[in-house]
Amino acid sequence: MDQHEILLKLENIEKRFPGVVALKSISLEVRAGEVQVLLGENGAGKSTLMKILAGEHAPTGGEIVVGGRKVSALTPTLATELGIGLVHQELSLVPALSVAENILIGRMPRNAFGRINWGKAYEDARRALEALGVSIDPTAEVRTLEVAEQQLIEITRVLERGPRILLLDEPTSAVSDNERSRLFDVIRRLKQRGHGIIYISHHLSEIPMIADRVTVLRDGLVVETLPADEADEATVIRLMVGRRLEEQFPKETVELGAPVLAVENLASGRTLKDLSFTLRRGEILGIYGLMGAGQAEIANALFGLQAVKTGSIEVGGKRADFRHSSDAIAAGLGLISRDRRQSLVPMQPVGPNLSLSWLSGKSLLSRLDLTREREEGSRYISDLRIRPASTTHKLFFFSGGNQQKVILARWMSSGARILIFDEPTRGIDVGAKAEVFAVMSRLVSEGASILMISSELNELIGMADRVLVMRSGRLSAELPREEISQQNLLRYAS
Repeated sequence: MDQHEILLKLENIEKRFPGVVALKSISLEVRAGEVQVLLGENGAGKSTLMKILAGEHAPTGGEIVVGGRKVSALTPTLATELGIGLVHQELSLVPALSVAENILIGRMPRNAFGRINWGKAYEDARRALEALGVSIDPTAEVRTLEVAEQQLIEITRVLERGPRILLLDEPTSAVSDNERSRLFDVIRRLKQRGHGIIYISHHLSEIPMIADRVTVLRDGLVVETLPADEADEATVIRLMVGRRLEEQFPKETVELGAPVLAVENLASGRTLKDLSFTLRRGEILGIYGLMGAGQAEIANALFGLQAVKTGSIEVGGKRADFRHSSDAIAAGLGLISRDRRQSLVPMQPVGPNLSLSWLSGKSLLSRLDLTREREEGSRYISDLRIRPASTTHKLFFFSGGNQQKVILARWMSSGARILIFDEPTRGIDVGAKAEVFAVMSRLVSEGASILMISSELNELIGMADRVLVMRSGRLSAELPREEISQQNLLRYAS
């Protein structure tokens, strides 16, 4: 294998959407046997570039060279033929189909009579998952699995096609440390076989673990490409945001008030059982657990999206029986889901996405408050630095991080006083994270309360007043702020 062989070369790639210039003269190359980590703030153009390489978007200008073949634009079919595979940040699985059907979609094995050979399909899927170090039932429906498991199936499906150039857009955003280690082992094996890999991540700690080179985008431009050993955290952050990020966790001291939410012996879903806790006014209460510990089911159970088997929920001292999410919204709750696709209407602009929370308790014949939509849309676009700064662009054209900000704006606009943040910084860059944390601090200082479900240890250490640690569907520890540490969190979670 020629370590210097150039598998992919981009020359002056540009991409324009209506009213938005997403990429401006992007030039870079990917070599055989390397992992090139692509970094940049949300809206820098990373995901747009990946979609151009996968044939999902056509560039407005520039040239792509794949394995010596020059093309002005790729189609999904041509990209696959040329050995390019993309693992999306946003899952593209079919929820109603089985794990095996999703992995082998379009390529299901058939017998001599043209019928699907289900035994071979399940065996092929099981073998593909095992190659990634994953044990998931290939007969299970995808919609019954947790987001992290779905992410691993997405990765398996792309790898099963054997791409020479692999594009990974936030592949570890929803997986545990163990699964990340397994994925990195797979990536290292692919490197040894001569594959070239572009790896998008917001986890700067992953750079020394997996990267050979690092390319930083800012405002649709390549700012710099440098060797991994020169890409320390301070340098990368400065290149990404154009300024030093001195304070990542702007935690403010807030005097805590009376309990606003009380949960007693709550059981729900497949895993969650016998959960009890209280959330106080002005408090950021963290919840941590390894994958499958039950924390992923808490948000849905509290927000009326999942049936409660046993136990009780009280809001403001009054028993709450949330049959639907509209009941929770009426009681002053708001939810930022770990999968933002479930919360947005991408073909609408900011205003209508904000107003969904206001409309939940109204009849179908109620008039839309278009003036409020415009005014509050403009207000939160400015307040949260949402980009593009437009009240007319559809959210489809917004980056993942900016879409997340729109969901945050929705609940700020609704006046919700109890906010459930379920993995609130998933897919958000370091600059945007600091902004979200600043908003969280502001909200609790104004009397709101936040339940922060997160797998990010540093974020819990930096922002939580208390952390509840979960294991096997139950609480294993309650840590006050002075005892929150990586060592304690992992000890009680394992």
